Amino acid sequence: MNLLKTLAAISSMTMVSRVTGLLRESLFAAAFGASNFTDAFNIAFRLPNLLRRLFAEGAFSQAFVPIITEYKTKHGQQATKTLVDHVATVLIWATVLTSIAGIIAAPVLIYWIGGGLQREPAAFDAAVVMTRMMFPYIACMAFVALSSGVLNTWRQFKIPAITPVLLNLSFIFAAVVMADWFAQPIYAMAVGVCIGGVLQVALQLPSLLKIGMLPRLAINPLVGLRDAGVHRMLAKMGPAVFSVAAAQISLLINTTIAAGLAAGAVSALQYADRLMELPTALLGVALGTILLPGLAKANTEGDTREYSSLLDWGLRLTFLLSLPAAVGLATLAEPMIATLFHYGAFDNADVIASSLPLMAYSAGLLGFILVKTLAPAFFARQDVRTPVRIAVGVLVVTQLLNLVFVPLLGVAGLALSIGVGACINAALLFTGLRKRGIYQPEPGWGSFVLKLVIAVAVMGTVAWFGQAQLDWIGMRAHPLMRAMALLAIVTASAVSYFGVLGALGFRPRDFKRRAK
Repeated sequence: MNLLKTLAAISSMTMVSRVTGLLRESLFAAAFGASNFTDAFNIAFRLPNLLRRLFAEGAFSQAFVPIITEYKTKHGQQATKTLVDHVATVLIWATVLTSIAGIIAAPVLIYWIGGGLQREPAAFDAAVVMTRMMFPYIACMAFVALSSGVLNTWRQFKIPAITPVLLNLSFIFAAVVMADWFAQPIYAMAVGVCIGGVLQVALQLPSLLKIGMLPRLAINPLVGLRDAGVHRMLAKMGPAVFSVAAAQISLLINTTIAAGLAAGAVSALQYADRLMELPTALLGVALGTILLPGLAKANTEGDTREYSSLLDWGLRLTFLLSLPAAVGLATLAEPMIATLFHYGAFDNADVIASSLPLMAYSAGLLGFILVKTLAPAFFARQDVRTPVRIAVGVLVVTQLLNLVFVPLLGVAGLALSIGVGACINAALLFTGLRKRGIYQPEPGWGSFVLKLVIAVAVMGTVAWFGQAQLDWIGMRAHPLMRAMALLAIVTASAVSYFGVLGALGFRPRDFKRRAK
């Protein structure tokens, strides 16, 4: 399997997901703007989304994929199918019970993380209602995460990559069509989340059936809990939960701080976060997806050279693509926010309010993507404790940074704290790999980075000069012209970057690699 070609395929599908995600946010912004009620939805969605990332995606995938890879490699199809059945039973039961608890405790949870909404009681009440509506979403996403882990192990990356598009389409339908069906229009978005969860589950079933891995759920969860493989997964998942939780807890704390700053502050952070996630998903998530099974296989087979070489390949691609993305986000923050969201209820002040945290996020983009490249190197070796210790330390550092940055920069300070924390996280992960001798850099890194810096400097100059020629907020009445201008600047920047790299000797074939 050609890994570069696979990465391009996954990134292309992820691009579809992120483009529809940006469309959904644009329509959401036009319909609802940035207000206490949009803050209420974002806070309500953040709770089940947090648990989804803890139990149904991040921690689960980190613990599950290396173990199922081991079963597939050493124990055969039937033993692997039994493990999948038992893991599915435990995971679904756990998320269903968590959903019930969340529905009951919704008022207390909203008070803890969105207490600032109490300045408008109707918005606080709406957040409680929407939290209760959306909590069952995590059970759907638990199944989707299980499916993604299985399919990725079988090197079938396309369905997991395209699945999030269904949630975005549900959001779009809710904002455009369903909002008129409710006395409180924002409730339509919560219904859209639930519909999206069910659709994502439905998309997984044919692919799992085709490879003979469609799980059979047991009514009694103790059946799954008796499985030795499940015990191993839960033992690994426990520390992994803390690793993923550290970033998510930091995000929740930041949400609480933002909710107390001003009306619309949470939404401004959300709009910036949506744009920052585009390069993070296109490269970081895609790389992590294809690296983890390959690294786990190399570890199982004891092939240390392949292990280190595969990681080196991932790191070079990370630098190659994330550095220009970071510079692009920083220089084109206002043009992108204006072009995508500056319509309807989203006014001039909202553009400025959302552009500043996006610029701050860009400072940490390389760190965000490096973490997603480096962390699988530990998880593939079934070492989750090291990333946990690092993540907990970074959580503390991030909140200490908030004490400095938030009084100076407001909402942008929250984004900057997260970005700097991500860079510290990546640096510590890299140091840990080098100290253990797990990763040995291949020759040529010095000249490689120098050439990247030259190309990024040229690209940044082109982007900055291009955006400075136009009044992006003043072009609100000419959306097509504004979009075409942004597209032209992005194209010119990309051409200048890759043109300089080509002149310095870079060739696409240098990054080709096949999985063993």
